Amino acid sequence: MPRDRISDVQAFLVVAREKSFTRAAALLGVSPSALSHTVRNLEESLGVRLLARTTRSVSVTDAGAQLVESVGPRLAEVDAELNAVSDLADKPKGTIRVTSTDYAVDTVLWPKLAPLLLDYPDLKVDIAIDYGLVDVVAQRYDLGIRSGDQVAKDMIAVRIGPDRRMVIVGTLDYLQSRPLPRKPEDLLGHNCISLRFASGGLYAWELKKGKRVLQIRGDGQATFNGAYQTLNAALTGCGLAFVPEDLAEPHVTAGKLQYVLEDWFPTLPGLHMYYASRRQPSRALSLIIDALRYRG
Repeated sequence: MPRDRISDVQAFLVVAREKSFTRAAALLGVSPSALSHTVRNLEESLGVRLLARTTRSVSVTDAGAQLVESVGPRLAEVDAELNAVSDLADKPKGTIRVTSTDYAVDTVLWPKLAPLLLDYPDLKVDIAIDYGLVDVVAQRYDLGIRSGDQVAKDMIAVRIGPDRRMVIVGTLDYLQSRPLPRKPEDLLGHNCISLRFASGGLYAWELKKGKRVLQIRGDGQATFNGAYQTLNAALTGCGLAFVPEDLAEPHVTAGKLQYVLEDWFPTLPGLHMYYASRRQPSRALSLIIDALRYRG
């Protein structure tokens, strides 16, 4: 494949990943018009439309999706091999792209990576917040951070945190305004603050007591795509939130929040990082993996 066409495909992959010419152009350091011209030239050379453009959005066509799925992982492997060669230098360097939830970034990822970046000035991290289970190969990420039960079986998964309990909380004022829930089904009559995945679906509250497991999809006035916003909404008295215990516990101790249905709180698998099993980690990636690894 001619070198200029490879560059065009790489540019297209960034647009497909970002779903925006403006964001992709900023990442590539070119103007949106120049990037649009590059992608259009690629489409003309291939004889197919790769992107469906409107005034408000950009999406991949069937042909574009095939290119993302078939060529994207191969270019990622080429990048990995080039990084491996670069690792022969004295100091680890390069950019490691990570997809993670905001909760994982604030509680585990950044506290461990911040000191590492100070020690290795040529090392960079590019962190994207997302609650969906991202295909790190197709989207050209180096690492994904999710709960252990969300990691695909064909990925290498490494624990970065202990198992954690999920809790239901609300303010005393809110709980005094209506009957206190005595069983999970009572939540259906409450204002439940929802968490939305990138796919558009809502996170179900999976509650557990002994061997009984129930999934509750409560309805409420507020929906967010971040754990901290969900917690903050509960703190304002908007309703009940289902959040990790370590986020809620300081507010419970301070008397700002109260636990609800505590005997139904489930313990979920801890946070894990995951990456492609067929990829040889670069020295920079190996350094980050080792820094994040949970050691009990």
